[in-house]
Amino acid sequence: MDHHQKGLLLTALGVLIISPDALLLRIISIPADQLVLWRGLLNVLGFWLIVVARYRRHWFRAYLACGRAGLGCALLFTVSTLGFVLGNHFTSAGNVLVILASAPLIAALLSRLFLHERLPLRTWLAIGACLAGISLIVLDDAGEGSLLGNALALMAAVGLAGNLTLARSRPGVDMSPMLTLGGLGTALLALAWSGEVMLPDAANLGWLLLLCLVLMPAGFTLIQQGPLYLPSAEVSLLLLLETVFGTLLVWLFLSERPSDQGLLGGAMVLLAMAVKSMLDRRQQKKRRLKPGMTS
Repeated sequence: MDHHQKGLLLTALGVLIISPDALLLRIISIPADQLVLWRGLLNVLGFWLIVVARYRRHWFRAYLACGRAGLGCALLFTVSTLGFVLGNHFTSAGNVLVILASAPLIAALLSRLFLHERLPLRTWLAIGACLAGISLIVLDDAGEGSLLGNALALMAAVGLAGNLTLARSRPGVDMSPMLTLGGLGTALLALAWSGEVMLPDAANLGWLLLLCLVLMPAGFTLIQQGPLYLPSAEVSLLLLLETVFGTLLVWLFLSERPSDQGLLGGAMVLLAMAVKSMLDRRQQKKRRLKPGMTS
């Protein structure tokens, strides 16, 4: 398995793990400030446990190895989390998802500007097709919204793209341990916002533990390793699959059927990713065969 395939596998697996996010957020019924607070607190514990399990007695060195770039990743992860959650609070979920779908484009521009990475035409076309598909999925829920909510959603997209691009800037360094600090930052800001910690009831606490202690730390640890092997724009592009899978899970378990244009949009995203994957494999085969053909 080459670097590109490994990056695709890690990122795609991480996206699959976090895809129940939308479903569980609909099931959990606690105030928004407490949701953000518990999300941050449980993320801290979940990410730290994963770091200890992976690095064992050298776990603290894993944090030191990330350096100042790791602190930047933690800050940008906090920005993206707060922007996403608060954006949903001040504007429609449809607006948030459409704006968040611009993250691959933002990541591509950041990578070109700061890392001097060029993306092939097929990646740009896939970004455009996925952005159109996501727009169709959330068309019914999209609206004018509020300027503040839309700005927060854009903040989430920039934070996501910036985090992955900054992680890409340190080849060979695993930045996923710094997500622990990202969760801590989220929790502290949420605590300043709410001013109190309320213990959820047993049912809500159980869903919170599943989502924020298990699924999100496991999924985002894998996704954060994606930039070790893939351009940040490609990692962001794969993250758009969460919207498709999350919509399907809500339909399956809560019987909330997407509209016809939503189903069409999901099909567009999946088709764009499948075609891009096929073209990537074809290009990799040509590169492997080229030395043999010239010899």
